[in-house]
Amino acid sequence: MMLAGFVFLLLLTDGESSNSNCTYRQLFTRLYPKGKGQNTMTRPVTIHTTPTEVMLDVLIYAILDLNEKDQKFVSYVWIDMHWKDEYISWNEEDFCGIDKILIPTKQLWMPDLTIEEIEVWLRNDMLVISTCKMNVYKFPFDIQSCNLSFKSAMYSDEEMQFFQIGNSSRSTNWTLTMIRSQSEWLLINMDITNTIVDNFGLNQSMLVYTIHMKRRYVLYIVNFMLPILFFLGLDLASFLISDSGGEKLGFKVTVLLAVTVMQLILNEILPSSSDRIPLIATYIVGIFGLMMLSLTETILVMYLLEKDSKENEPNRDQSLSEDCGDKRGKVSIDDCFRGINKWIQSACVCDVSAGKTPPEVLPLPQEGSSSQLMEESSDSEKLREMVKPPSLLLNSKKEEAKPAGYWRRVCKRINTVFFIFYIISASVFLVYMAVCWNED
Repeated sequence: MMLAGFVFLLLLTDGESSNSNCTYRQLFTRLYPKGKGQNTMTRPVTIHTTPTEVMLDVLIYAILDLNEKDQKFVSYVWIDMHWKDEYISWNEEDFCGIDKILIPTKQLWMPDLTIEEIEVWLRNDMLVISTCKMNVYKFPFDIQSCNLSFKSAMYSDEEMQFFQIGNSSRSTNWTLTMIRSQSEWLLINMDITNTIVDNFGLNQSMLVYTIHMKRRYVLYIVNFMLPILFFLGLDLASFLISDSGGEKLGFKVTVLLAVTVMQLILNEILPSSSDRIPLIATYIVGIFGLMMLSLTETILVMYLLEKDSKENEPNRDQSLSEDCGDKRGKVSIDDCFRGINKWIQSACVCDVSAGKTPPEVLPLPQEGSSSQLMEESSDSEKLREMVKPPSLLLNSKKEEAKPAGYWRRVCKRINTVFFIFYIISASVFLVYMAVCWNED
């Protein structure tokens, strides 16, 4: 059994007897008379066709880190190995019943154990840094499975075979009892698989420990998902802000930038090599898209309100000028008609030739004549129609233009329709995300 660079030698078979005392030193001298191990580079078997059976047991003492960005699994591991050395034996009766001894690992042959996923193995502290391909599709509600695959570096399955000590339930219970730190992860269970792999044409025995872990998601909900949901609520509440000023537009832009910052933080956590787009990324992009539509709608409404205000300002100026213009136009036309009437009354009705005496002037009609007054009024009406003042022409064009406040009423309808659409879209999107996160 390997432990911190030392090995327990257990008495398995009787060896040569020895008249000795009851001390470990004398037993060690008996086993290694020259003070050091011999033949430590070859397998300890008497028949070369006999495979060395290595019993393996792994304990995850601590889960130090699981880096999603770098796809690394950092763990503190205890490994126990049992194997038979056919060249080491003694008679325990000759050594006062001593059936085991602790000696340094350099004194005997050791299985060349390797971990396929390993990057760094600090043997004294058993700090293992191994690769682990992670599936972050359901982040932060994801369950990760990392493998520690133990096999020989050189020996085939005919020379060395690995077997687990106990079963998966025993290893899981032992690990859950002894584990001291799990970082942000919760250990679910461990599965053990014994298989034969083909390594460049060499069949090798492999023992695979699959470690299943579940992420602690509470902090991600509180520190990441809820703030983004609150930003969505603030954007929804911004519909209560008046569209007449620029405060609403500035508020929406600020909220949109806050969501962008959260998206940048997420980009630093998730790996770029993921096969599927994580649901958390879809969650952020969806809310970002809703806020973008809301910002676009606000810009459109403010544009229409500005257009309405520009159209109303000339109408107000025209209404003021038309009142004065109508009065001035009526006075001037009436004066003109009076002058024309006087000219008609005093006009000559005969032609004066050269050298002739002017004819008699026709007598003027009486002022009280009703027929004459009717003729004059009809002539005045016809002339007024012919010389219609510009102010009346403007009034006719004004009747064809949009009524005052038209675009403001349109904006009100747009706000109402978009508010209903916004609530329905946000609700459907959030329900969809919840279903995707909860499905198996």
